[in-house]
Amino acid sequence: MKKISFLTLALAFTLAACKKEKKQETPASADVQEQVEEVKEVKEEIKKIKVALAAKSGSDVTGNAVFTDENGTVTMVAVFEGLTEGEHAIHLHEKADCSADDGTSTGGHWNPTAQPHGKWGDAQGYHKGDIGNFNADANGNGTITFKTNEWCIGCGDPNKDILGKAVIVHQGVDDFTSQPTGAAGGRVSCGGIIE
Repeated sequence: MKKISFLTLALAFTLAACKKEKKQETPASADVQEQVEEVKEVKEEIKKIKVALAAKSGSDVTGNAVFTDENGTVTMVAVFEGLTEGEHAIHLHEKADCSADDGTSTGGHWNPTAQPHGKWGDAQGYHKGDIGNFNADANGNGTITFKTNEWCIGCGDPNKDILGKAVIVHQGVDDFTSQPTGAAGGRVSCGGIIE
């Protein structure tokens, strides 16, 4: 009898120890699950939109722009071809409507805060769509990278959200002073920012 009681007691301690180990594993598993959820949340914070730009105003200017919204900063990388050599202005315009042959269906520069036209970051004021100028090489190829925390993709803030706006490339250079357009000339390429 004592042998059976001793074996029963030993078996009970072993089972209790196994249950305790399993209970201790559960919090570690919960920690891993929380970490997986955090990684998913970080991935969800990154938004990306690619916009194809079509030729306008009888030009051959085409290209694309990629907008990435990550950790409160939007980065735009745009690449174009078919441009004349030299500097060209690029802006965000009010409406993602590129239906007009000359791109005027996009309206004016995106300016939700009713500022004067100017160079981005200028203390005198600037439109939220005043990106600036970029260069095209002798082959008509140009690229620009622009970063800002004053834009967002799909956040719903009318002063920051670029959804529903258009990317416009102009024939000429933005002088950053002429109101309200910067005297940048015709609209030679257009693409709507639509999710």
